[in-house]
Amino acid sequence: MRAMLLTEANQIDQNPLNLTEILDPEPGPDQVRLKVHVCALCHTDLHVIEGDLPAHQRPVVPGHQIVGVIDKIGPQVTRWQIGDRVGVPWLYHTDGTCRYCLKNQENVCLHGQFTGYDANGGYAEYAIVSQDFTYAIPAAFSDVQAAPLLCAGVIGYRALRLSGAKAGNKLGMWGFGASAHITIQVAHHLGIEVYVATRAKAHQDLALQLGAKWAGASLANAALPEPLDNAIIFAPAGGLVLDALKAIDKGGTVALAGIYMSPIPTLDYGLIYGERILRSVANSTRQDVEELLKIAAEIPVKTTVQTFKLEELNHALQLLKHSQIDGAAVIQVSDELKPDRNSQ
Repeated sequence: MRAMLLTEANQIDQNPLNLTEILDPEPGPDQVRLKVHVCALCHTDLHVIEGDLPAHQRPVVPGHQIVGVIDKIGPQVTRWQIGDRVGVPWLYHTDGTCRYCLKNQENVCLHGQFTGYDANGGYAEYAIVSQDFTYAIPAAFSDVQAAPLLCAGVIGYRALRLSGAKAGNKLGMWGFGASAHITIQVAHHLGIEVYVATRAKAHQDLALQLGAKWAGASLANAALPEPLDNAIIFAPAGGLVLDALKAIDKGGTVALAGIYMSPIPTLDYGLIYGERILRSVANSTRQDVEELLKIAAEIPVKTTVQTFKLEELNHALQLLKHSQIDGAAVIQVSDELKPDRNSQ
């Protein structure tokens, strides 16, 4: 099969992913094989490729927002049939027995494995996954629309939930890429007022189109009538933590949605005094995926998407790194797609 393979970490501008022919994978006893239709890009891909995250498997096929159709099933598979359209997110497998799994915190499983990091991912013609870490894609979404929901959507949903934001609250967002442009639609649906800080004018315009109360380069310039109740930082810039803590009210929460962030500057205790909370958002659970797909179909969420061919992956990731993607980017691996009638 054709696959974009990472052998050694390097800056994405050096085109470290190589289009390679590798053996078609075969499913194990409780696994299914997907004929990959599409796989959406994520900043985590960049952190894996550029070495911000320590290497777990080399060589590896990155990509963890996969939509495809099951074309082979292994023995003991009971949940799926050949021909089912499914999605695969970041969480690839958990042990189910560690102290975190037993406390319903499988997202921080001691032996958790992740798609495109511990196992080959979706920038290839086929992908293998356990039947229990695979999800039905709602009929409301085309393949291209659905792919960004599987990580950008899910981690944004988890960050929104952990921020404590609820109807009537004022929520600040720092950064407005694939995850934020989905999360704002969920927040708007829930009656939450959203303020967005993002440098790119195109991203500001998209935020306003999707219902932001205000969007600009810095929330310090927003002239807020009163402090924010909650905040989510999507951009991997540690310095934004200080900005967000300055903007939220007493008792408010700042949720950090990224898997990687540059160093956070020294905090003055006054920034968190008043029972302000600073918390990270680590991966996601299977329940998060199920809940996000359900609410996204109810709204329905509309993803703004740019599509690329498999061999254009290095270029697409370069655009992502330099904030030149509006909404989400999706790699089209197969020509056999569910029709894309509603994506922008």
